[in-house]
Amino acid sequence: MEDKLLVFRCKRGSKEALTRIYEKYKRDLLLLAVALLNDVSIAEDVVHDVFVRFVEDIKDFRLTGSLKGYLLTCTANCARNKNRAVSISASVNPGPEESAAPTSDSPDETVICNEQLQFLSAAMIQLPYEQREVIMLHLHAAMTFDTIAKSQEISVNTAKSRYRYGLDKLKLILNHEIEK
Repeated sequence: MEDKLLVFRCKRGSKEALTRIYEKYKRDLLLLAVALLNDVSIAEDVVHDVFVRFVEDIKDFRLTGSLKGYLLTCTANCARNKNRAVSISASVNPGPEESAAPTSDSPDETVICNEQLQFLSAAMIQLPYEQREVIMLHLHAAMTFDTIAKSQEISVNTAKSRYRYGLDKLKLILNHEIEK
């Protein structure tokens, strides 16, 4: 109910409402973007792009479900587009790999860079992007497979199999790392 009120107030030009939405969801969006992109600075750009587009389209925006789910879907879509752009750019202009390590000590980056999250992120990045995205949207964003399937324009069974195969691979990767 708070989200509907915040969106209503944003439509009326309330900067405080927009700030509240940003503060409420930026951490979740950043966590998803970092997991999908494995680069903090690009992930921050994606989150900012999502909020800029949200503000630009606020007059026509109609909240029909969860605002968090909507913003997470937008973040996943934007991350997917960034990955495509980076892979195209890398094939045209190959260069040195970017580090996933943050360059500052902001609270968000501190949370992202704790030891357990780095370990999990290193394992997640080894998964195919499609599997990683479904896992993050289902586990972190609490999206149903039906919602994920619709947002990715795939069948529900495909979303479920990407999730299952991704978890199986993740389990193998993590078990292998622990044994070392």
